[in-house]
Amino acid sequence: MTPRERVLTAINHEEPDRVPIVIGVSNATSIKMKPYRELKKLLGIQAPDRYLYDWPELGTAALDEETLVRLHSDVRGVLDRHPDEVYARNRNREPHTPFIDAWGIGQVEIEPGVWFPGVHPLADAQTIEDIEKYAGWPDPSDLSRVAHVRDEARRLAEENRYAIMATPWLLFPLERAFGLQRMDNFLLNLALNPEFAQALLHKIAGLCKALMAPFLRELGDNVDIIKIGDDLGTQTSLLMSPQMYRQFVKPIHADYIAFIKDRTHARVFFHTDGDVFDLVEDFIEIGVDILNPIQTSAGKMANLAELKKRYGQNIVFCGAIDTHRVLPYGTPEEVRQEVRRVIDILGPGGGYMLASVHTIMDDVPAENILAMVDAAVEYGRYPLGS
Repeated sequence: MTPRERVLTAINHEEPDRVPIVIGVSNATSIKMKPYRELKKLLGIQAPDRYLYDWPELGTAALDEETLVRLHSDVRGVLDRHPDEVYARNRNREPHTPFIDAWGIGQVEIEPGVWFPGVHPLADAQTIEDIEKYAGWPDPSDLSRVAHVRDEARRLAEENRYAIMATPWLLFPLERAFGLQRMDNFLLNLALNPEFAQALLHKIAGLCKALMAPFLRELGDNVDIIKIGDDLGTQTSLLMSPQMYRQFVKPIHADYIAFIKDRTHARVFFHTDGDVFDLVEDFIEIGVDILNPIQTSAGKMANLAELKKRYGQNIVFCGAIDTHRVLPYGTPEEVRQEVRRVIDILGPGGGYMLASVHTIMDDVPAENILAMVDAAVEYGRYPLGS
């Protein structure tokens, strides 16, 4: 099969020639710059360092084509960008000062070269008036974010080799609320000041749709998967009760997914970290096609057999290769055995795409990255176990 055929077969809950590999196409599925450099050195690949979204403060590498081929990646990404004004403004800022994005949210340098969300322009907001008078909302009419999308998507579609996964950055409603207010402030408002919290979510969701629409329009039919998401879990539980999710956030997600599916045939890939086991039925109900990253180190998400048994016919799983312990601290052989274990559980019948649990971070050795993908090629061939 071609990589695209492999992916489309798996997401149709059928068995392809091997389990597809998803790596290098979004901030949730790529590699940080340090291990990327180490990987290129190990492989003898001479390619320049480039950052995803041309955003060094994010710290995630935009993988070169030679590396993507060596990693057996079955997908290629089409991304949006920050508006031109954001790049121009940040290029001219004083060194080591915060990077401020199109929402007015900023990353601060916590140590040389390491940036972390730290500027929250609505941290003290409490009223609907505070939302209305905020001057930092992104401008949906600024199409510099998507000026490149049509040509990139068309080129990949004409090649017809890889599945096309499109990822518009910063269009996750709950996470934008966290960025604007700070996570603890927003969650407190969700519990104690729900009228304000709902108004903020609805304002953000409206902008997410307004910003998503031109992205989808530029993609046209040249896309297979659209990645969205919102982090809803922790290492041990949900960030909020299932009841609170269903009351406040689920309607936002349902409307957003319906908006996307009205405009594209692409499957919806939903990224949410942590233990979200208790919400998987909700995700299926609102139209999530592919769930990522299946954080096996987080609570009940470790029970892959139960996930597959309960939900494997109705949702595709993408991820599940542990970045908490196995990839950073395991030996290459331990990585290989974990890949085999995960494939044996999630792979039967299709409906599984292998990926690391979120971005491969600085503590992961390059040898373990290769062990992960090479084991997937070796052990992921159907029929499994043959």
